[in-house]
Amino acid sequence: MRWGGIFDVDGLKRRLDHLDAMTSAEGFWDDPDRAQSVVQERAGIEGTVGRHDRLANEVTELAELLEMAASEGDEDMVGEVAAQLPALEDGVRGAELDRMLDQPADKSDAILYINPGAGGVDAQDWAEILFRMYTRWAERRGFKVEVLDEQPGDEAGLKDVSVAVRGLNAYGYLKAENGVHRLIRISPFDANARRHTAFAAVHVVPEIDDDVEVDIRKEDLEVDTMRAGGKGGQHVNKTESAIRIKHMPSGIVVKCSAERSQHKNRSTAMKMLRSLLYERMLAEKAKQFSDAYESGKSAIDFGSQIRTYTMQPYQLVKDERTEHKVSNVEAVLDGALDPFIEAYLLSIKKGSEESPS
Repeated sequence: MRWGGIFDVDGLKRRLDHLDAMTSAEGFWDDPDRAQSVVQERAGIEGTVGRHDRLANEVTELAELLEMAASEGDEDMVGEVAAQLPALEDGVRGAELDRMLDQPADKSDAILYINPGAGGVDAQDWAEILFRMYTRWAERRGFKVEVLDEQPGDEAGLKDVSVAVRGLNAYGYLKAENGVHRLIRISPFDANARRHTAFAAVHVVPEIDDDVEVDIRKEDLEVDTMRAGGKGGQHVNKTESAIRIKHMPSGIVVKCSAERSQHKNRSTAMKMLRSLLYERMLAEKAKQFSDAYESGKSAIDFGSQIRTYTMQPYQLVKDERTEHKVSNVEAVLDGALDPFIEAYLLSIKKGSEESPS
């Protein structure tokens, strides 16, 4: 059974055998970063093959039960088969979603940036709500989340935050979240309980491997060190371990304060910069970088949103690109993002298939 892409099961099994041989080779763990990448790839392929085998077995078993029920005229058995179909459909839909992630970067880990826009303290609070939403979504998928830099707001929320989301297809899924997100609610910061609108921008880039070449000249970098931020108490770093790097030609700024080690933070910040510059390089080839990058850095205001989360006067989350709507706002803010991601990926896949070659 070959359905293309991730369903080339024979090819995936051959790749799995090759990776098994690599992990068994002498000196495999001498390069921890490379070893971790191989182990992660192996786990992803093993999961894909296992899911395919489970789905194929379920289809076979249900087909056999249905055939038996038809031959015996057993309506109860037909009902049992029908009751199992929704779960099977969910499994096939999830596999189909993975099949759409066919770009080289889709399988990569993701670096996600959230910046508040118009809306004052409500926007900073909204940035923190989005941060929690993506963290909950990642946890549901078994992805690892690492906070790279977090700047608390003056009164509430976050001034900005950057996180790494690590897991198979993390970037492929999260690229659907690129853009401005709009919140409409009764502001908890308004003494008169009036309705306010707040905006925050989400920007997602793939975390590229070290073997991908990106030209960064040392003389083009402006590097500053500072004490790591925090919410006070024992979490405040008393040494200047945080790193801020500005790439002068592009104006791109990255920050990292995840570690107590300045060296580790510098290494992570450089990886963040490489990822952003790599994305810029690819997008410039397609003449799309200005719209893709600047949407996360400017015009975080009315008319620029990709999705609107309305909490008052009614409950609705609407994606402006796909028209997908969900009335359970709390569930979405608790990480139930898959329907929106699926709708977006289906729309861009359909668009690419319909566009002339």
